[in-house]
Amino acid sequence: MLDGDKMTPSIYTARRQRLGDLEHAMTGNGKRITTRVTDHVQEKLQTAADLVGATLNQFVVQAALERAERVIESESTMVLTRRESLRLLEMIESPPPRNERFLRAQASYRKAKSHAGSVAA
Repeated sequence: MLDGDKMTPSIYTARRQRLGDLEHAMTGNGKRITTRVTDHVQEKLQTAADLVGATLNQFVVQAALERAERVIESESTMVLTRRESLRLLEMIESPPPRNERFLRAQASYRKAKSHAGSVAA
């Protein structure tokens, strides 16, 4: 990764791109997040930020953004086994017949939806 004291061009370019994206994100509408940490945590974060050539704020924001993206992706993605996906596809293509309970629930939903629409108007 490192050639003496110099980074290889591809690593440097990727790092500069990430920092550029982060600088753009941080200059948006100027919102501020404040938190308190122990000296140990701050020292560790500062060391990591120094290693990647970022300010402490840049490093913390980048780490938080990366974690947020992973959480959002994992919580909005459903992984199905082959068997589950085939069953889901079968149910979509050939749904079970609507029984009386379903029809009552559907009518109740439509009534509540139309009532909510008339109240909001």
